[in-house]
Amino acid sequence: MSAADTTTPAKVPPPRQAPPPPGAPDTPRGRRTSSPATVPWLLLAPCLLILALVMGYPLARLVTLSFQKFGQSQLWGFQPAESVGFDNFARVLGDGEFWAVVLRTIIFAGGAVVFTMVVGMAIALLLQRVSGWLKVLINIVLVASWGMPVIVATTVFKWLFDSDYGVFNALLSKLPGVEMIGHNWFASGPEGLAVIMLLVVWGAVPFVVITLSAGLTQVPKELEEAARLDGAGAWGVFRYVTLPILKPIIVMLTTLSVIWDMGVFPQVFVMRNGHPEAEFQVLNTYSYDRAFVVNDYAQGSAIALLTVLLLLGVVAVYMRQMLKIGEVE
Repeated sequence: MSAADTTTPAKVPPPRQAPPPPGAPDTPRGRRTSSPATVPWLLLAPCLLILALVMGYPLARLVTLSFQKFGQSQLWGFQPAESVGFDNFARVLGDGEFWAVVLRTIIFAGGAVVFTMVVGMAIALLLQRVSGWLKVLINIVLVASWGMPVIVATTVFKWLFDSDYGVFNALLSKLPGVEMIGHNWFASGPEGLAVIMLLVVWGAVPFVVITLSAGLTQVPKELEEAARLDGAGAWGVFRYVTLPILKPIIVMLTTLSVIWDMGVFPQVFVMRNGHPEAEFQVLNTYSYDRAFVVNDYAQGSAIALLTVLLLLGVVAVYMRQMLKIGEVE
């Protein structure tokens, strides 16, 4: 056997492939990959399609009705719908009752939002200072109240503030010099709306508390301790440390609360047994009343569309604030 037979042949490296020409695809022929920018849109496509089907047609129909003459005759097909341009909006905007309802809705929503945020922040701060089992118990109560259906909660509040059998009147009557037995809270608009505002706040506080509690866990304890060492009290720590960190969450919660509270309908409708008086009307119930009680569907649609535009203004303010916060960060 010769040395040539026992020597292992050297491995020849594979030939080096030339780089692909400029502009040629990197992937094998026939295989296509989505660019990173299109992947989120592909994932959101089913949700966007469902939203377009569920909300697109009603919104388009709302806009169409607001520019037409549409009553019971048009609803049953006895007469065709007629285009009237901006006449419905002119009638609505020229009606003093509409502006009274707008003012009442803004005051109602503003009071409910302020009350909700103050109470929610106070409870969220208190939850940071209680023991573990008590915190769990309070969270269970908050989730239970948050999950209660609006109709059930409204019925409970009607019983609490009943003029003859209400628990609230009975408790107030136990105070020295106070006699509230038989007092009707819904005899006047301001008192009745105050009760409805309490109902709205009661249903909104749990969400605010849970969200703010989650945000408070992200506040660095080192910053709070440093502020205390510098001589800041409890209010100073909250104002200069906690509040700036929670500002994006507070802006989001405030905006959502404004939208929800300006869109209140079942609380007012059920509390007044399906027939809200003039002094209890807010924008949503007023639109419903014009459309389904007066049977002027076009005017009701115009009021609803004006409400949507008003809420879009709130959303624009929210987006502007969030952009400012992003620039600062």
